[in-house]
Amino acid sequence: MPLSADTHVRLARPSRDLAAAERFWTDGLGLDLLYRGAGDGPGEHDLVMLGWPGAGWHLELVGGDQLAVTPRPTEEDLFVLYLDGPADPELADRLVRAGGTRVSAGPYWDRWGMTFADPDGYRLVLCTRAWSNA
Repeated sequence: MPLSADTHVRLARPSRDLAAAERFWTDGLGLDLLYRGAGDGPGEHDLVMLGWPGAGWHLELVGGDQLAVTPRPTEEDLFVLYLDGPADPELADRLVRAGGTRVSAGPYWDRWGMTFADPDGYRLVLCTRAWSNA
């Protein structure tokens, strides 16, 4: 099958604490738990898959005792959601209550949205702009 706009996307990231990361993305942002698995063999790891049913993407977080790498997010590791309007203040409060930290992502993103670091330090931007691929 050729690649197309309908090709599903998975963003995978390591996590030091899957429970804390899951709480941020589900209780904070509102993603659904799509799958949870436990690594039960050599070289396997625990994982959670998060997203919205029917979406063309999902976020996979891997962790556990056999995780080969630790998270090393940079300030440029951004997961941007284009809201086409201001973010609900309650959403920002929920993200913080769920373990997120409000951070600056530089003048551009600070002007056009709010940025939060998840428990592993990866950044979520709630952008007030609409997405345009033009």
